[in-house]
Amino acid sequence: VKVSARATFSKYSICPASLISFGAMINGTKKTCTFRLENKGILDFKFHIYRAEQDVAELPKKRPRSDVLFAGDALGQAVRHQPLLGLFLQARFTLGMFTVYPGFGSLPPGGQQMITVDCQAEPPGTCKEHLCIDISGR
Repeated sequence: VKVSARATFSKYSICPASLISFGAMINGTKKTCTFRLENKGILDFKFHIYRAEQDVAELPKKRPRSDVLFAGDALGQAVRHQPLLGLFLQARFTLGMFTVYPGFGSLPPGGQQMITVDCQAEPPGTCKEHLCIDISGR
């Protein structure tokens, strides 16, 4: 009896790879940006997007993950960030000035998913968020 197997990890790409900057915006305006998540492996994988627990530079190295930073400015004072409660596993969620969707999903081999980030420049101030994309089997 001949038996064979091949072990592999999920392979993926994120384009653009890290910073999405909305730049300076007039208070009350809205801009939309997207990034692409692509399954480059031979297995299906699931993904979840959520707020990083701390700054990207300080994330522990023992658990690799993909990090995306969203930044937007509307002239004025700094914006306080919303609490984490209720953000995990939501199809659409808001963090400060940003709305991200979809927040989770599944990709077949060769599949792509466009992730949309809306920035609503209200109230005046600066908003930066660090988000993680958790990909199963990476």
